[in-house]
Amino acid sequence: MSDLVIVDSDVWSEGFRKVPGEPSPQVLMLRQLVTQGRVQLLGCIRQEVLQGLKTPTVFERIREQLRAFPDLPLKEQDYERAAEFFNLCRSKGVQGSSSDFLICACSVAYGLPILTKDKDFDLYAQQLPLKLVKA
Repeated sequence: MSDLVIVDSDVWSEGFRKVPGEPSPQVLMLRQLVTQGRVQLLGCIRQEVLQGLKTPTVFERIREQLRAFPDLPLKEQDYERAAEFFNLCRSKGVQGSSSDFLICACSVAYGLPILTKDKDFDLYAQQLPLKLVKA
C-alpha cells in the first residue's frame, strides 16, 4: 500500500473546477497519481468533494468520476485514533475538523502520505507523525 497517496478534498475540488490559468502543483501531482493508479480515497473525502455542488448534473458527473476510486475500508480503531489525534492537537492549541483528523489517523495507520493544499495539515504534522506530499 505504501505507494498510494491520500488526496485531500481541496485538491480534488480544484481538479474538478474549470478555472483559467495553470493548475496548482498539487493538481498536477493528482493527475500524475491518477495516471499511475496511486490514489487512495476515503469516504469522508468523497463526501467533502460532493457536498455543495450546485447542480444535480455536476453532482452526478463528479460522483461517477470518483467511483473509479474505491474507499479505504475503515476500522473502529481508525475513528478512535482520529479522536485521540483531535484531543492531542487541541491540547496543544491546534484546532481541526473531525474529517481532517480521520484523514490523519488513516495516514498514520496505513502509512499513506497526504496530498493537500490545506495549511492546517502542516500544523497537524508538527504534533502527529504524518507524511505530507510536497508538490
